[in-house]
Amino acid sequence: MTAPLHGMPEAPEWAQLGIVPGVALRAFGMRRSGNHAIADWIMRNAPGVHSVFLNNCKPGKSPLESFASIEVDGEKQAVRRARGNLPGETARLGDGALLLVSYEDLSPADFGPQRPISGGFDTGLFACDVLIYRSFLNWAASLIKKLQSNSGYGPMRRVAIMLNTADRYARMLDLVGKAPGNGMVPICYDRWFVDGAYREGVLGQLGLPVTDNAIGGVQSYGGGSSFQKDAAAPEDLQTSDRWRQMAEDADFRAFLSIAAREEGLMTQVEAHFPEDAARLAGGLVTSLSKG
Repeated sequence: MTAPLHGMPEAPEWAQLGIVPGVALRAFGMRRSGNHAIADWIMRNAPGVHSVFLNNCKPGKSPLESFASIEVDGEKQAVRRARGNLPGETARLGDGALLLVSYEDLSPADFGPQRPISGGFDTGLFACDVLIYRSFLNWAASLIKKLQSNSGYGPMRRVAIMLNTADRYARMLDLVGKAPGNGMVPICYDRWFVDGAYREGVLGQLGLPVTDNAIGGVQSYGGGSSFQKDAAAPEDLQTSDRWRQMAEDADFRAFLSIAAREEGLMTQVEAHFPEDAARLAGGLVTSLSKG
């Protein structure tokens, strides 16, 4: 990824977008990892104030054609209308806005030159890839809680989804461990949520000004918090205690009893979240029940 952070080159992609961005970023994160809170924060620190967010793009296709939702200057726009005429939504911003495109529940490690994540889109136009990740136990607890809200999923389906997703989670952590040598910028949601200095440092890595370094409001994407549907302010969210709140849950225990024996996954958890690895080392019941 060699494109400069500012003064983006002209490209056919920008004609399709309707503007030439001042900076273009691509973000990846597993569900329930704070993706949308962090995306909102990135957009609030756009160098030219204006921003375009193409959310949850479909892998293998251009993000300009496959976004599940779109925000322009923080306001959601009609998806069908935007897909039919993207410049009609963006042209009023003028050149220099920030472009952020996001992918959920996949790792860039699963793609390559023969299978590009963004289809025919020239990935050299992105300044860098952002990797959003969350501590293992809190991520797993939040995702299982979310899956339990779907009445069509039984215990076996829920645990199967978790195991499949955890495999991609491990590959994401592997990429995190190789940054910044791989040209990617990791953002740990747990640290981001509590540490303003950490947030400021990440903005520096992204080449963005520190305009609004607050956590921001509770995001509505994905139904909001899996645990606190009525939380109105971020300070009300108990994001670091999700695993404790699920410690006696049968699905959570079933998933962890298998995940704790997956060597590749546990190697990554040990490297990035040793406290979680320590809790799992003695077994689910003894570790989680005692905290």
